Amino acid sequence: MHRRTLLTAAVCAASGWATAQTTAWPSRPLTLIVPFPPGGLADIVARPVAEALARELGQSVVIENKAGAGGGIGMGQAAKARPDGYTLLMALSSLTVLPEADVILGRAPLFTLAELRPIARFTADPTVLAVRSDSPWKTVKDFVEDARRRPGAINYGSSGNYGTMHVPMEILAQEAGIRLTHIPFTGAGPAVVALLGGQIQAVSSGPATVLQHVKAGKLRVLGHWGSSSLAALPEVPALRDLGLNAEYAQWSGLFIPAGVPEPIAQRLRAAARNAAQDARVREVINGAGSPILYQDTPDFERYVQADARRMAEVVRRIGKVE
Repeated sequence: MHRRTLLTAAVCAASGWATAQTTAWPSRPLTLIVPFPPGGLADIVARPVAEALARELGQSVVIENKAGAGGGIGMGQAAKARPDGYTLLMALSSLTVLPEADVILGRAPLFTLAELRPIARFTADPTVLAVRSDSPWKTVKDFVEDARRRPGAINYGSSGNYGTMHVPMEILAQEAGIRLTHIPFTGAGPAVVALLGGQIQAVSSGPATVLQHVKAGKLRVLGHWGSSSLAALPEVPALRDLGLNAEYAQWSGLFIPAGVPEPIAQRLRAAARNAAQDARVREVINGAGSPILYQDTPDFERYVQADARRMAEVVRRIGKVE
């Protein structure tokens, strides 16, 4: 009887501690992990969102750029973080690709989808095919025909193997029957810098990453992987309208480690919803050419699961990439 009483007291004490911790949250700054270098879509979205979340929660939200392995290093760090609500993740759609890629490569996964909980999607853009404005290609047809004449001669940059800039180019290559040379970087920002500097010849990226350079006359967009016209680039054709069955969306979304207490998860959900409506957030993200396409937690959870199933098939078709 005495042991049962002690056990009950211990459980109640632990429950009371957890409740107190949840009630006090947040009592210190939060960390928002961006698993890519500055300059890419995840970073572009994360910075105004972090400021809005800080206003909503009454604590600063510190951006931590943790690049590497196509985003896998930062995503893995977030997945393994203590589930206390102080570590957040702004992920891109490579999150649904990388676990399956680890299976293909026969290595231990950096994270699993079960270790992360979706909170909110902020954007979902078709990637665009961008080249330098002084390149010889004026259209997708020009690009594809040249690639067919010179297999492997055209190179493109990405944010890493199986990342959001690699997968769509492989989808295009398979559909068009061409061979391109893949050069991985640590993120979209460095890849676009390499394109601007002439070290590589093309990228597939979210519109927000290249739009300023298109407006400045430095880059040209030939086509996009969407199903309808892009608001920021309405004159750019969809690949599928050119007879190429190639579609891909680069989305950005907020995640937390699985196991974060439900009251904290719900506070973050409400804060993210308000952040998506924040005038400054919308101004920055819409102005970058990546309009807000918000999804609340239940819809985003279903979206991530469906995307993971579809991307698993794509990764298996791509096969092993060293």
